Amino acid sequence: MIHAGGNFDHIVVGGGTAGAIVAARLMEAGRRVALFEAGPSDEGQARVLELRNWQALLESDLDFDYRIEPQPRGNGRIRHARGKVLGGCSSHNSCIAFDAPDYDLAQWVAAGATGWDPAIVRPFFAKVRSRVHVEPPGSDNAFGLDFITAAEQYGLPAGPLNVDGRLGRGVNWTDLNKRGNLRQSSSVAYLHPLTQWGERLTLFTGVYVVRLLVEQDRVVGVETPDGPIRCAGDVIVCCGAFDSPALLLRSGIGPAEHLRDVGVDVVHHLPGVGENLLEHPEGVVIWESARPLPPETANYWEIVLFEMTEAGLDSPDLMMHLGYQVFDMQTAPNGYPTAEHGFSLTPNVTRARSQGVVRLRSGDPAAPPLIDVRYFTDPEGHDERVMLTGIKLAREIARQPALRPW
Repeated sequence: MIHAGGNFDHIVVGGGTAGAIVAARLMEAGRRVALFEAGPSDEGQARVLELRNWQALLESDLDFDYRIEPQPRGNGRIRHARGKVLGGCSSHNSCIAFDAPDYDLAQWVAAGATGWDPAIVRPFFAKVRSRVHVEPPGSDNAFGLDFITAAEQYGLPAGPLNVDGRLGRGVNWTDLNKRGNLRQSSSVAYLHPLTQWGERLTLFTGVYVVRLLVEQDRVVGVETPDGPIRCAGDVIVCCGAFDSPALLLRSGIGPAEHLRDVGVDVVHHLPGVGENLLEHPEGVVIWESARPLPPETANYWEIVLFEMTEAGLDSPDLMMHLGYQVFDMQTAPNGYPTAEHGFSLTPNVTRARSQGVVRLRSGDPAAPPLIDVRYFTDPEGHDERVMLTGIKLAREIARQPALRPW
């Protein structure tokens, strides 16, 4: 814990992808910030900073390792990683760097998200890239090159995928937010070195915020296991898609009926808290390879492809990552076949329509949130159709001549 004292202008709850940036921006403006992170600092931690090690962080002490609720129409055994370390999931993932396409931003605006027009948002992507170092993978893996050829043989163009806000169908290496083998997480890019902030930063690591303190319809601070901490200005919640609603619910902010059911006093009836969870389902298709894959790689997942699953679309609705490995973390422990050497493709429903919820299991602050993603429940069957099309596409690409030697 770095502790510079009290009298905070702001409290930021969650030192992850968003929280690290928010805290840095406030401190750059001269504000005194108390930043709370449930895990440890990542500064100087090679196991976190060395990108190729990212999968060793899954299901570790730096992972909340949530379980989703049983899914009648999907794999209910899924373990959902959430980073428990400064930098959050940006300290915990494979660092694929990608700008949101203009198409999606325009769809948000059409749905009522005023101010998210592509022309307004685009400069901020440039601003992020001026701070976060982004570079190509830096590896010409022979198997990866053969895969790109196989995708071309199927009919996908090879080349840039995400140019000037437009996303096209095709296959290519993806940029990574890294510098050499070191990840460029939000904490690395915006907070390190931590000592630069002096008394503007009070960093509470290993501290899990129990609830928000509300007085006269205003959040004035947070309750921690060691007692309350207050600030003069805003309390900013940056705990991610699962833990942000969970924190609000624990604080009595949410659907009144649910709060009463789990024994939490209602502070403010706000029905939307925990609703409309959008999670993109990702399948995994695994092949055993005829021989070990070449070792050259930055993160094992550095080639992506996009495709349109039906005619008339303005933007691809299917994405796949290529993995230079047998990605069996969700399947092998449950008795499914695996292999010593192989590769994986991950059909991904990029714009899922099935909506889930986040709820509390009980009033116990230590209990993990109840996460029900409700995979493949959209009434039109869109998500299932895209996933099945993706599985068939993965098999078709694997059948192409370029991959036969593998």
